[in-house]
Amino acid sequence: MKHHPFHSWGKFVSSKRTRWITLLVWVLLTVVLSFTFPSVNEVENNAADNLPKQSMSQKADQLIKKEFPNDSGNPLLIVWNRKDGLNEDDYKVIQTVYKELRNNPLKNQLTSPSYDLMPIQAIKRSSSEDGTTIITAVLFDKKADDKVLQKNINILEKQIKNNTGDDPVKRKLTESGLKVRFSGPVGIQTDAVSLFSQADVKLLLSTVSLVLVFLILLYRSPIMAIVPLIVVGFAYGIVNPLLGFLGDKGIITVDSQAVSIMTVLLFGAGTDYCLFLISRYREYLLVEENKYKALQLAIKESSGAISMSALTVVIGLGTLLLAQYGAFHRFAVPFSLAVLIMGIAAITILPALLSIFGRVSFFPFIPRTEEMEALRAKKKGKSIKKTKIKVTFNQKIGKLVTHKPWTIILVSIILLGGLALFVPRVQYTYDLLQSFPKDMPSREGFDLISDHYSSGLLAPVKVIVDTENKNITVKKELESLSFVKDVSDPITGKDNKKLQLYEVSLVDNPYSIKGLERIPQLEKKIKKLLNENDIQKVNKHYWIGGETVTNLDTKNITERDESIIIPVMIGLIALLLLSYLRSLTAMIYLILTVILSYLSALGAGWLILHYGFGASAIQGSIPLYSFVFLVALGEDYNIFMVSEIWKNKKKQTHREAISNGVAKTGAVISSAGLILAGTFLVLATLPIQVLVQFGIVTCVGVLIDTFIVRPLLVPAITTVLGKFAYWPGELSKKEYDSKQEMQIEK
Repeated sequence: MKHHPFHSWGKFVSSKRTRWITLLVWVLLTVVLSFTFPSVNEVENNAADNLPKQSMSQKADQLIKKEFPNDSGNPLLIVWNRKDGLNEDDYKVIQTVYKELRNNPLKNQLTSPSYDLMPIQAIKRSSSEDGTTIITAVLFDKKADDKVLQKNINILEKQIKNNTGDDPVKRKLTESGLKVRFSGPVGIQTDAVSLFSQADVKLLLSTVSLVLVFLILLYRSPIMAIVPLIVVGFAYGIVNPLLGFLGDKGIITVDSQAVSIMTVLLFGAGTDYCLFLISRYREYLLVEENKYKALQLAIKESSGAISMSALTVVIGLGTLLLAQYGAFHRFAVPFSLAVLIMGIAAITILPALLSIFGRVSFFPFIPRTEEMEALRAKKKGKSIKKTKIKVTFNQKIGKLVTHKPWTIILVSIILLGGLALFVPRVQYTYDLLQSFPKDMPSREGFDLISDHYSSGLLAPVKVIVDTENKNITVKKELESLSFVKDVSDPITGKDNKKLQLYEVSLVDNPYSIKGLERIPQLEKKIKKLLNENDIQKVNKHYWIGGETVTNLDTKNITERDESIIIPVMIGLIALLLLSYLRSLTAMIYLILTVILSYLSALGAGWLILHYGFGASAIQGSIPLYSFVFLVALGEDYNIFMVSEIWKNKKKQTHREAISNGVAKTGAVISSAGLILAGTFLVLATLPIQVLVQFGIVTCVGVLIDTFIVRPLLVPAITTVLGKFAYWPGELSKKEYDSKQEMQIEK
């Protein structure tokens, strides 16, 4: 025992002297890093590109910047609306505002229409048919960051307010009078950043409160409820400035969505790792009087599983580095680093704190050995109460899975398989607006545009054609398409006069799946047109860009990332399981069960979101996000339980090892699962639908894994496989007496 590496580690971090050194090292690291490096929130970049430069939309965007600079900005659409029709005063306000923009341009402003130089009648012609709505635009440099854009919108809002004498930006759409909304790419972008910035504080407070309540209910001890939060706090204190440093140096790009989910992951997974060690420590305090020895034994027994679990999650989340889609790729380092630091904290600072507090950690229900309880009772002059041996719920579960394994396997597979059957029915969307609340200003502006104009006007498709100076009727041919609402007159390239740019407004919502499906049809028409006019190398003579094409590229690249990351992640986790358990059989069924858990979670999540929340579709990024988290975190619990079974098998019969393994790990894993599921469910309280959907699917998956896969399905399969569950490891060669097992069952 003394030569076990984790036993030596326990002495190193938590002995009477070294515990204070361990604590001091963490305090110094946290303080020094916090004062040396910037906070991660200071280096967030929400304007980073998600798509690779070789994608269709990005190629078109690069060409537009070069050849059509007047059309290459980031547009802010100002939507002006009055129910009973815009009047002369409204148009005068528009003229005044744009005169100010011409005389005093906003920061990073590229161009804006000269409405102040136009007669009101000319402006009116741009309004909707019913005369209630008009859209005016301001173009900004695409490099302008969120803070600059938000400041510009605030200035515009103030100008409008000063010129109208009231506040049409804040006026509700249901009220009478002039209403103004900022929409388009800039409006959506700034609203999204605002939502995330508000969500961060709410998310942190909600997560901490939830974990605290769970821990108090679990341990009924104020000290033990705070200890894991202190450990997570130290981990966050290290992770935050480290990510800030990496972001500041340009090594990684951090966005607010990654930080939000990382916070949840840190508290959820971090608390789990703490519980794994704390539960072992409590068990040993009941049989070992010396608190240092008890802690060292607990570290020896649990640190291997904690380290392996953390490593599995780190590597699993690290596979996101293989993604081409920027948002996926940007998540890899924050998530992996957070879990890595948390894993280290769980086997360093946590043992140090437990060593400092000792048995008092569990006050008022302090665990003591029988001898200690007898001595305590004697001092108080009380009689010794004999503890009644009760069969716990988890012991009953342990007996059940070893007595009726086939029944459990069939019922579990029918239930989980039934939920998984709904996966093909899941509808996906790449419409960013659907992620936002209906009362968000930019979404309200989009709704006004959709109601009074073609929704395609919000984000026209930009078609660039190299005509080779031939008389090609591009506009006429594009207008002949049934799904095209309008095509602008061509703009000629600045340097290459053969290039012509057309803005195509679709009949369909440009952000919808139907809108995305129009792009290949549009592309086919352009190819056919160029071929008919004897243009050689057609693919090098046209480019298609705009928001709709960007979303189509997002869809295609997301599907590409899924096809690579999912098998790679499965392969890496399989290798980790094989190296840890030394069992090819166990590796296979542990991977298969966690995949089944994921599919059933996605199916169940869709049922909840579609029928419970009325969602017509979920964001296209949800399947990959939820897979990475559920598979990595699901194997966490499997590793902790199976390692207990493997340890028991060295001294117990096969079924006894399984039964006792389930009984011993049941309470702590159930508690950990509830806390982890609860922290992800906190995401469902936020106003951003993509986080709501991710939170619900992941929460359901954690609960399925915690209460069906881990305590029932996995041990039942292990029971049925017998010694083959350990094959080809040493444990598979250890004979066990089946007659003895039958007697145990009786």
